Amino acid sequence: MPKLFRYGLPIVLLILGAYYYFSPSENAIDNSIPEVVDYNYHIRPILSDRCFKCHGPDANKRKANLRLDTPEGAYAAFKDNKAMHAIVAGNPNASDAYLRLITKDTSQRMPPMNSHLTVSVHEIELIEKWIKQGAVYKPHWAFIKPVQSTLPEADKDWARSPIDYFVYAKMEEKGLSPSEEATKEQLLKRVSLDLTGLPPGLDMQDRFLQDNSEKAYEKMVDELLASKHYGEKMATPWLDLARYADSHGYQDDGLRTMWPWRDWVIHAFNSNYSYAKFLTWQLAGDLFPKPTKEMLLATGFNRNHKITQEGGVIDEEYRVEYVNDRTNTFSKSFLALTFECARCHDHKYDPISQKDYYSTFAFFNQVPEKGLFGTIDASFADPPNMSISTKDVKAILKFINKKDTSSVDVMIMADSTHRRPTYVLSRGNYDMHGAEVTMGLPKSILPFDGKKYGQNRLGLARWLLDKNNPLTARVFVNRIWAQIFGRGIVKTVGDFGMQGELPTHPELLDWLAVDFQKNGWNIKRLVKQLVMSATYRQSSTLTKNALKTDPENIYLSRMSRIRIPAEQIRDQVLASSGLLNREIGGPSVKTYQPKGLWEVATSGRGSLMNYIQDHNQDLYRRGMYVFIKRTVPPPSMLIFDASNRDQCEVQRGRTNTPLQALVMMNDPHVLESARIMASKLSQEQGNLENKIKQSFRKIICRNPSKKEMDLLTIYYQQEEESFKKSPQKVQKLMKIGEYKLEKARNTSATAALMLTIQLIYNMEEAIMRV
Repeated sequence: MPKLFRYGLPIVLLILGAYYYFSPSENAIDNSIPEVVDYNYHIRPILSDRCFKCHGPDANKRKANLRLDTPEGAYAAFKDNKAMHAIVAGNPNASDAYLRLITKDTSQRMPPMNSHLTVSVHEIELIEKWIKQGAVYKPHWAFIKPVQSTLPEADKDWARSPIDYFVYAKMEEKGLSPSEEATKEQLLKRVSLDLTGLPPGLDMQDRFLQDNSEKAYEKMVDELLASKHYGEKMATPWLDLARYADSHGYQDDGLRTMWPWRDWVIHAFNSNYSYAKFLTWQLAGDLFPKPTKEMLLATGFNRNHKITQEGGVIDEEYRVEYVNDRTNTFSKSFLALTFECARCHDHKYDPISQKDYYSTFAFFNQVPEKGLFGTIDASFADPPNMSISTKDVKAILKFINKKDTSSVDVMIMADSTHRRPTYVLSRGNYDMHGAEVTMGLPKSILPFDGKKYGQNRLGLARWLLDKNNPLTARVFVNRIWAQIFGRGIVKTVGDFGMQGELPTHPELLDWLAVDFQKNGWNIKRLVKQLVMSATYRQSSTLTKNALKTDPENIYLSRMSRIRIPAEQIRDQVLASSGLLNREIGGPSVKTYQPKGLWEVATSGRGSLMNYIQDHNQDLYRRGMYVFIKRTVPPPSMLIFDASNRDQCEVQRGRTNTPLQALVMMNDPHVLESARIMASKLSQEQGNLENKIKQSFRKIICRNPSKKEMDLLTIYYQQEEESFKKSPQKVQKLMKIGEYKLEKARNTSATAALMLTIQLIYNMEEAIMRV
């Protein structure tokens, strides 16, 4: 057999197997024509993808003076031929837009050949039937106020909450059925990781396994929600969204001190502040009649953007960049819309004009700041700022973890006493002023009444929380759903616009959004609703039928199996070994990092020019407290898709690369944790089987199978034999990491157990939430 074929055959088989399992099946793609063709769910996605770029909201790029995104534009007579219309309701053969789709003349066909876009036969049939049925346009689904529908029929023996009724109905529609409930071990690990970001300890595992009461799971959920670590878990994705970092960014990338704001976010989640309060204080805490220091601190949300400290920059250019950043962050965070696309021209897909963009920009344009301010060493925060003293921490801001007696300066929001005029900026250029605009927001979402809400950021918050605002509750509920289930009801968590995905369960999303509002925007209540559902409690075991019918688990007939976030991977390793420093809040820490990374990336100025590692207990803080220098983020976490915090990031990607395996095999924290766990177990009484089993339970959070135990035992024996022959290797392994044990046993048995534990850390299940 030729060498190439000999090695290539497995690859060919692998590719064929992947195609068989992951290519869409007949069941996965529904090519049937529905009885009623809906504009939002069947037609608008086609038009948005293929037509709106040239025939949409952007007047500057519009071709043939034709709009297809509005009924007025689509139904109107052509200017050069009054007898012709793009769409004639009820008559496809009189509709020029339809005729252009089916013509054989390539010079007339739409989309044009040079666009490299096509419309399938199935899509053309949908458009034809839609026109025959009256070509009814509807507002974009996300701009229609959510309404709670009645619960659909469901298997009452399976359903545990209203959520399950909607999920079951969709499963049944797609020919799927629920999975069995996960084992108690799987369920405890899952809910512990989702609510605190930490694995359950052996004591918690034992308590839950021994509790056979009907309320056993709910009691565990309540315990985890009450944990001080709940706030840390909930805060981490919010830090991505708020672009929190410990440096300013840009080339100089000097030090900044915003960690007290991070402490506030953790405190707000632990205290279960309503989302209304959480949102309002961050957007406009400074604009209350008598704002407290806590309210002012919360506004640091809008000062987390990058700031330049480089000489020679144009001050106004960068000041405008900061306002753009706040505008874009506002739209992504609270509305899940891509306002930034309208900075230079009208949005090509969504009903957001350039004027709308700068009317929103005006809310954030009143801060008395400069484009270039402060010092490279951050000896004080750029104004507007606030000083936090030891007295403040003892009397008012008790949640701040401040260890020394010196004051801490943080940046906050404040508006100037004089209103700064805001202009439409031609092509987005800071110095090309167009028409002056006042504060406002897109009418397509909800008209902004300045007299009703107030012409400032507090009015902006009131507009967001108006019961008629169609987006605020939907967007937040969907984001929490994505954190719990691994995928949003709207997959594009940061884009509810025309180019975003349609909701897979629209009635469920609306039911949850209205329920969230009705119940005081209560975040803990929402989280508990999700994790108490039968949908959440399902096994993640994947059947062949489910894989072929629903490979992405869109219809939730099983629980998603997902890798835990970068920070939690670090937490999982440290917590399972007993090394984790569980201190809440405080300044960021610099842990183990390859030498020279900062030095090669620095401009050669400031206190962050060189990386100076921390020591002792600071080495073992949670991942969310690891120092983030924007130009050189922590490499081990970046490899696991952590955000570099350059800008608002509402959803991280999930990749699989060989580098991730190399991190788990070689990262000092992983090796050190394995060393410490092995050394502690070596000092305990008990046989090898119990020590391996205990290690497995601490890391994987379940009892190992006999096959797993056999493999780990064989591996241990092989390594122990190897270390007996090369004792010098034992001493080398026992020197990894800075943590010292007084009674460490540096023996071949300890070293072999260390590598066995390292092997367990490298199991896929060690860093998966199943």
